[in-house]
Amino acid sequence: MSRIDPEILAEKPVTMTRIDTDICIIGAGSGGLSVAAGAVQMGARVVLLEGHLMGGDCLNFGCVPSKALLAAGHKAHETATSDFGTPGHAPGTDFAAAKDHVRAVIDQIAPVDSQERFEGLGVQVIREYGRFISEREVQAGPHVITARRFVIATGSGPFVPPIPGLDTVPHFTNETIFDLRDRPDHLLIVGAGPIGLEMAQAHRRLGSRVTVLEGAKALAKDDPEAAAVVLKTLRAEGIEIVEGAQVASVSGSVGAITVETADGQSFDGTHVLVAVGRKVNVDKLDLEKAGVEYDRRGVKVDASLKTSNKRIYAIGDAAGGLQFTHVAGYHAGIVVRSAVLGLPAKASTHHIPWATYTSPELAQVGLTEAEAREKFGDTVFVAKAEFHHNDRAIATGQQDGFAKVMVVKGRPVGATIVGPQAGELIQIWALAIASKLKMSAISGMVAPYPTLGEINKRVAGAYFSPKLFDSPLVKRIVRLVQRIGR
Repeated sequence: MSRIDPEILAEKPVTMTRIDTDICIIGAGSGGLSVAAGAVQMGARVVLLEGHLMGGDCLNFGCVPSKALLAAGHKAHETATSDFGTPGHAPGTDFAAAKDHVRAVIDQIAPVDSQERFEGLGVQVIREYGRFISEREVQAGPHVITARRFVIATGSGPFVPPIPGLDTVPHFTNETIFDLRDRPDHLLIVGAGPIGLEMAQAHRRLGSRVTVLEGAKALAKDDPEAAAVVLKTLRAEGIEIVEGAQVASVSGSVGAITVETADGQSFDGTHVLVAVGRKVNVDKLDLEKAGVEYDRRGVKVDASLKTSNKRIYAIGDAAGGLQFTHVAGYHAGIVVRSAVLGLPAKASTHHIPWATYTSPELAQVGLTEAEAREKFGDTVFVAKAEFHHNDRAIATGQQDGFAKVMVVKGRPVGATIVGPQAGELIQIWALAIASKLKMSAISGMVAPYPTLGEINKRVAGAYFSPKLFDSPLVKRIVRLVQRIGR
């Protein structure tokens, strides 16, 4: 029998309760909620632990509020832009109202992730942080839970690097920036990844001056050709993006903040947002007591998402891989299949898409062009189509960007799209890669005209065109058919 943490007992007299269940989930973010909903509806007994907010980072600090703020910025940008014979108007943006919109969006979605909904499904929800006290027990407040299976779904939080001076200067992360109701006059953003650049464009379009400082390359994980399209647009909108600017120190106070870089440059602003990456939330779980191996990247798992303690799974950001909400949801399905139904299930990443929701959007699934060429060499064919040849994009004035697909032996192994609604358009390639479809499946699709989606069919056409129009054999066959048909 394990020893109950004395710190809990020392706080005040409590009655410890013991709970036995089939599955205990630590963390009520996207992945944890998905496991809980699936497992309980299939008949498993489920305990769900959450010490902070139901819905986790995505609902409260990440995907949902960021897209809502981007939408507000988009509306302001459309109003201010003169185009299609319609005169633009000065934005006159109400920044606080934009934040009200963000709050309203969160509030509308929140009931789906609420404690009440999950208790209605039959899940026992305990609003306490959980930590392991043995290989088969977790303590959460005055509760000790024993379970057949545990699922670590604790997600990640913003990483704040040890920059000299930053600990004494008020600064924002994605967990606090959405609480700011007064528009920053000049927002300094440290980090030019997806979070940094999405917030840069949203704040710029809502009337702030914005400077983004990146120690390496902006959007470094994405295809450089596609990233260049996004960066060109952001700079054209007035966002200053400085690459190779490693931040060395931060000083000042709100309204007068100075950021110094290692190469001697100095940047002055009124507010600072730190968006340099994420750290997994595993340090308070006492994983050693459960025999679970982990490192700074997250919990170590095998292909079935099991940890070194085979009774314990880890999913989503906590599993140390791709940090996307939809990956957590995908992982949840793997765990439900394995832990609830007892069926074999393994996770993979080759078919996982991701998107940056700037305007233009940038989306990727599978291998980038550089990765495909490194893996497959000269056998890779890169099929490409530009948005300036897409009639719908021309009609809507969204001609910047392209779609390209890396093809090996007739099958797509990766796709990159930069342009309008890239996050929507990438989905057909995610399906093709996941289902091992050939390019002929895409070329055989009939797309309504005029739509942005036609660009995917055009890409497929770009793959087949050389085989049809540049082939001497095809030309000989056509001449033969024409002679026979006389």
